[in-house]
Amino acid sequence: MTIFTRAVVGATAARPVKSLITETKPGLALAKKFVAGDTLDEAVEVGRVLNERGFLLSLDLLGEEVHDRVSAVAALNEYMACLERIDVDGLDANISVKLTQLGLSIDEGVARHAVEQLAKRAAEAGTTVTIDMEDSRFTEQTVDIYADVQASIGHLGIAIQAYMKRTPDDLARLIPLGGHIRLCKGAYVEPSEAALGVKAAVDGAYEEYLKTLMAAEGTKPAVATHDPDLIEAARSLSAQRIGYFEFQMLYGVRSDLQESLVGEGFPVRIYLPFGSQWYPYLTRRMAERPANVWFFARAMFGA
Repeated sequence: MTIFTRAVVGATAARPVKSLITETKPGLALAKKFVAGDTLDEAVEVGRVLNERGFLLSLDLLGEEVHDRVSAVAALNEYMACLERIDVDGLDANISVKLTQLGLSIDEGVARHAVEQLAKRAAEAGTTVTIDMEDSRFTEQTVDIYADVQASIGHLGIAIQAYMKRTPDDLARLIPLGGHIRLCKGAYVEPSEAALGVKAAVDGAYEEYLKTLMAAEGTKPAVATHDPDLIEAARSLSAQRIGYFEFQMLYGVRSDLQESLVGEGFPVRIYLPFGSQWYPYLTRRMAERPANVWFFARAMFGA
């Protein structure tokens, strides 16, 4: 964990900071800039506008680890409702899911069954399900479930984090399965034995894994970053790329860059979070790098 990340995590966990963001008009206005709403209906309305502007979508129900089956079933039903709306409303979208929200902490079988159900519904809707990567406690189980369900049903993708030291082995296992792979830097606080802690090392690892993915046949790389240097690297690699790839970016972050890439003809998928449990999501984004804190501060106070 970097000193900066440690400081942001500590600050945002403090009750006064959380209250400032979650209980004041400026704080709620801030959340609205980066979260598409509390409900699926609100997210769909935002998504329609983004589709009209040429963007792809990934609907993401915000929420964290659950510890009872009732909550896991409720999350599965919400994700199924997302797929239903994508199908019925004709959205150009997929969904992103968290396995701990689907019961992974309760029973691996519960989460596995949920992913199977979602993959089958996604196939019917002509779309896909991306399995988000969470903290390192769950990495092995997440990769295992993805690999099994992708091999048996398909219509899945998975997020891989460049800062994890195990990522080269994971890529070697996952690339032959033919799903889409979202390459991101990583946003969780991890111990030094599991993850790279220096920005330069993470950036270097990201670029190496990007080269591997862009050279691979049969998989669909998703370049999930707002880093201009890494975006430029992806642009350069795309000249030799045989097959589809896309950029993925967060709703509300660097809209100018998103518009520019779409204008150049690149596919850009917007990660569109919604739901009432938005505070952990927002704080993880803030902890990723110092520029994000200033970005969120300007958004909150209108500077």
